[in-house]
Amino acid sequence: MILEVTKHQVKPGVTSLHMKGSINTGPDCRRLEHEVDELIREGHKRVIFDVSGLTHIDSAAIGSIIRCLTSLKRSHGDLRLAGATGMLEGSLKLTKVDQVISLFPTVTAASENFVIAPPCEPS
Repeated sequence: MILEVTKHQVKPGVTSLHMKGSINTGPDCRRLEHEVDELIREGHKRVIFDVSGLTHIDSAAIGSIIRCLTSLKRSHGDLRLAGATGMLEGSLKLTKVDQVISLFPTVTAASENFVIAPPCEPS
């Protein structure tokens, strides 16, 4: 199934990307990273990936999710995942992604207390 991505403003300062279909090596991964780069350029740095509509991800997709996290962190932002169940949740836990990106049951839960600390000033 072709990856569909829909952007939603959850609340001021928090944006979600709802994903439907599957994320596989190649164009899907590049599209996901491009979507996050575009959000960063627009000033959206608190991002939730709503993965409740995903049916499959491969190892390349997991790598892309980590690259998205890295891009957001470099921009003093953060990433959360919402709605992972079944095989998808199992893959995220098996690869220990859940230890670097917080997993939440819903987008609403992920949007709560989503605070980003200001960047540290160099000493």
